[in-house]
Amino acid sequence: MKKAEIKEMPTNDLVERLEAEVNNYRQMVLNHSISPLDNPSQLGQLRKTIARMKTELRQRELNIK
Repeated sequence: MKKAEIKEMPTNDLVERLEAEVNNYRQMVLNHSISPLDNPSQLGQLRKTIARMKTELRQRELNIK
């Protein structure tokens, strides 16, 4: 997910999507520990996407105050 797509999302949708992505990441890590993933670089991409979402939420929080 790109930065521009994240900025366009409403805050409620962004929070829901973030929770879903975090759950997906945890599941992927668990699956990877049991048997290797076909593409382990997906973990890094997902981690970066989660960080982008958290950064955007934090920026919105600071702009409100």
